[in-house]
Amino acid sequence: MLEEQIRMVDLHGQYLRFKEEINGAMQAVTDSCAFINGPQVKTFAGHLADYLQVPYVIPCGNGTDALQIALMALELQPGDEVILPAFTYIAAAEVVALLGLTPVLVDVDPCTFNIDPRKIEAAVSERTKAVVAVHLFGQACDMEPIMALADAYHLYVVEDNAQSIGADYAFSDGKVRKAGTIGHIGTTSFFPSKPLACYGDGGALMTSDEALAARILMIANHGQECKYHHRRIGCNSRLDTLQAAVLDVKLKHLEEFTEARRSVARQYDEALSSCDSLVIPAKSTFSTHVYHQYTIQVKGGRRNALQHLLKEQGIPSMIYYPLPVHRQEAYRQISRVSGNLDVSIRLCESVLSLPIHTEMSFGQQQYIIEKLKDL
Repeated sequence: MLEEQIRMVDLHGQYLRFKEEINGAMQAVTDSCAFINGPQVKTFAGHLADYLQVPYVIPCGNGTDALQIALMALELQPGDEVILPAFTYIAAAEVVALLGLTPVLVDVDPCTFNIDPRKIEAAVSERTKAVVAVHLFGQACDMEPIMALADAYHLYVVEDNAQSIGADYAFSDGKVRKAGTIGHIGTTSFFPSKPLACYGDGGALMTSDEALAARILMIANHGQECKYHHRRIGCNSRLDTLQAAVLDVKLKHLEEFTEARRSVARQYDEALSSCDSLVIPAKSTFSTHVYHQYTIQVKGGRRNALQHLLKEQGIPSMIYYPLPVHRQEAYRQISRVSGNLDVSIRLCESVLSLPIHTEMSFGQQQYIIEKLKDL
């Protein structure tokens, strides 16, 4: 067994590499004591907007808040339907349900695991008002046909970009835009394991629509138009100044982080592509991949057994996700299912995410690869 511990994400190793920068940024916040809405929040929002090439970035408390605020800003009404993938983290369905909306679940593409645009149109009803496109594991959904459908049926599109910040989407005319900036509203999370991560909770919304940006900002701040004057129902969701300071440092290194994970993914691809029992992640033709996760499929119903054997060898792994949304107890009665969800069901039974992070050593990865080949 390898002497050094293998982690799914090595937050401590990354911190040590940038310790001086991060400590200095955090010290500046504690020196000023501007812990809420300090200048670092506005600075980071501006830098992120520049990086994403989008006019408006509004930070908030976490990625789930971002999704909820996005749907609130669209002024959807109880009973309205929102289409989302059945194979995803629960947050998108959760906020839909909390707002009294109806989750409409559709299947995903068997190669990319993202929502299948071909399944969206069949799910549209007279009550459908929005689509949530979740950019899963590090690459963007196929946004061009999704936006065309949204235009044809007068639907809003919210992008959940918690896992794929930095990915580029290429349109058929050659135009390239960052994931999260194509729909009406984009959202992201800065949870510690995410590609752009802070040291606690954090999130943000982005849009090119000035009116939506103003509405989002108002909702995130108790619905206030100005202090103590509440124009609409809102919530209290803000990015902590200390977290903004950390994020502003990490944003400078985001492309470096992405390339480090891509390097790990290339080595996995090369070594595992010949393993008959595994299916390596597919790369789409229209999106770059930032590899938030490196998610294989295990054939022959051996996923759980393989995970157990890896654990015995000191190799962590994760199952994202063990159940599709429509089979989660809380959502069985309140969701509408469109078509069959066979791909989502199959993925929940076969996917396994391997360690991939910015601090992974060559030795660690070779150890993982060797053990996978032996099992």
